[in-house]
Amino acid sequence: MEIGIYTFVDRTPDPQTGQTISAAQRLADLLEEVELADQVGLDVFAVGEHHRPEYVASAPAVILGAAAARTKNIRLSSAVTVLSSDDPVRVFQQFSTVDLLSGGRAEIMAGRGSFIESFPLFGYSLDDYDSLFSEKLEMLLEIRSNEKLNWKGKHRAPVKGLGVYPRPLQDPLPVWIAVGGTPGSVIRAGKLGLPIAFAIIGGDPRQFAPLVQLYRDTGEAAGFARDQLQVSINSHAFVADTSQAAADIYYGPYAYVMSKIGQERGWPPMNRAQFERMRAPGGSLLVGDPQEVIDKILYEHELFGHDRFLAQMEVGTMPHKELMRAIELLGTKVAPAIHKALGK
Repeated sequence: MEIGIYTFVDRTPDPQTGQTISAAQRLADLLEEVELADQVGLDVFAVGEHHRPEYVASAPAVILGAAAARTKNIRLSSAVTVLSSDDPVRVFQQFSTVDLLSGGRAEIMAGRGSFIESFPLFGYSLDDYDSLFSEKLEMLLEIRSNEKLNWKGKHRAPVKGLGVYPRPLQDPLPVWIAVGGTPGSVIRAGKLGLPIAFAIIGGDPRQFAPLVQLYRDTGEAAGFARDQLQVSINSHAFVADTSQAAADIYYGPYAYVMSKIGQERGWPPMNRAQFERMRAPGGSLLVGDPQEVIDKILYEHELFGHDRFLAQMEVGTMPHKELMRAIELLGTKVAPAIHKALGK
């Protein structure tokens, strides 16, 4: 199993001091975090796309290009590229460039996004939420397969016989589909034979087992081999030297963000008792000492048999020193134990 990290490059106030670091400092810290993740042998580092004041990563490909110059082995992915409100030609060009800069380590994780700000920002209607993604994904895959593009769709001007450059080192450039739990999205990924990433950030993880099976059944029915139908589980996670330290470090920023989102969406504020229930065995949070996180990853592997696990170790801005220690533990303690248990 591959083990990695994903981040939205949060920039939220410190719950204790109320201070917010600058965007420049947050990006400087991020590049140190990517570099460390590479040094400790983690497999993937992914950067999400958001267009809100509390996140710095509105242009993941630019950040990943900088990370490419400071790393040697780790794969560099978006998490996610909001394809519905972007131009597939530009997405392909940007990630092809990252692929060239990194020596063939780039990936695109395409999704519809967990927030909607990008739709009005780039002039799209939410009424077209699903059709935009479906059409643009089809166009992206067409660009990936053919250097010369011939395309006509509903949401974009047609393209007739024009080349899309540069071409990546990897052929094909990996494209993952990120889903939150909608069966239609799962079926789409299976029919296309594309690897899928499930975001499990709440509830009982067991509820996702039927969706993972639906994906595999759909993919196999479409003629794809099992090893093509890769599954990633992406979850909120944090590791520290002790269980109590992990919980204490993670809770403040996590509760700030989840309560803020909850206020927007009609959820109750996050409290410590709810947080502790979520990080208990069988809960969706993988927050604890190395052994607790190992046990939860292996438990979920029994449920899903997944090929990759990505930890969102920053939900709200974590202290940089503690986040660096968490990355170190994930790479030197957690990942080796998972590889030993499952066979790398």
